[in-house]
Amino acid sequence: MKKLQLLGNITPAQFLRDYWHKKPLLIRNAIPGFKPLLTFSKLAEAATKNHVESRLVTLSDGQWDMQHGPLTELPPRTQREWTMLVQGVNLFDEKADALLREFRFLPDARLDDLMVSYATDGGGVGPHFDSYDVFLLQAHGKRRWKISAQQDLSLVEGLPLKILSNFTPEQEFVLEPGDMLYLPPHYAHDGIAEGECMTYSIGFRSPSFQEIGEAFLQFMADSIDLPGRYADPELQPAKNPAEIPREMLTSITEELNKVRWDEEDVTVFFGEYMSEPKHNVFFTPPAKPLTVGRFMETAAKRGLKLSAKTLMLYRGKHVFINGESFAVSRADKIVLDVLANERRLTGEQLAQGSDDVLEALYTWYSDGWVELG
Repeated sequence: MKKLQLLGNITPAQFLRDYWHKKPLLIRNAIPGFKPLLTFSKLAEAATKNHVESRLVTLSDGQWDMQHGPLTELPPRTQREWTMLVQGVNLFDEKADALLREFRFLPDARLDDLMVSYATDGGGVGPHFDSYDVFLLQAHGKRRWKISAQQDLSLVEGLPLKILSNFTPEQEFVLEPGDMLYLPPHYAHDGIAEGECMTYSIGFRSPSFQEIGEAFLQFMADSIDLPGRYADPELQPAKNPAEIPREMLTSITEELNKVRWDEEDVTVFFGEYMSEPKHNVFFTPPAKPLTVGRFMETAAKRGLKLSAKTLMLYRGKHVFINGESFAVSRADKIVLDVLANERRLTGEQLAQGSDDVLEALYTWYSDGWVELG
């Protein structure tokens, strides 16, 4: 895919300074002449799969209904007011993956997935807000967006979807193929299809601090080391046997205060946490894996690339791939940083790798994490 303009006449630096997390941006003709990357039938087929996250939203006589996939049956396309949402399309379609990677002026640790929303006339998911940033790219047909910076984000109770109870639109746009709308987190919006339409949503990861904190404490449980056992050689006779002795609590508090962590611990935890594949991501190893020797020969000619499902990050001497972490030498880090940033290695770049790197790459190839170019 050739390099796209995407942000109109502003640079990524200007976008991040003036709009990111701050205010919406409408970009007309963000991708001139854009055509849908997937047909309706391919999308509908993906929605029938167990490992693909999908939803069907219908509105009938003012009643909302939501069904989670696999979606074996869809309403007729002539029926109004229904929407099919398919998450993680980038995981099974190369063109969708290439489009998602166009947004890598933002860190991979923030980039989430590409969702496709297909809707018949009048279809939508109701006025709502997202907890993360989103780019809404019109792929086919027209969609009318109404948006609002309202502070009231209260929801209608008892519905299967999170729908705002008091939506008050402030701006309105009709998006046509190639047009794109950026919305910061918690910005109220409602998109309604005008005729049959498809919208691509590029979403971003924004884990809650509570979620991160719980995962970090679980991670630390594997690495704390508190030797010894509670003892009280100076114990006095108990006046109130049911009362926990203050000395006992003081002793326990002192021991727990020995649990420490530093930026290195947080780095390793966070790299593993952010590169961990989602629960529905499965890797497909090669049907007939090459021997180590043949693999090295072929990779030297054709190079390597990361699987679309692979998440690879790094920080300092640490490299993270699909939830695993490695501390690597400075020389090896040069090669692995290129693989992480470019998501591929040429045969020449591969030749710079040590035996350890080549061994790791062969293991990743055997697991389906990397593929021959």
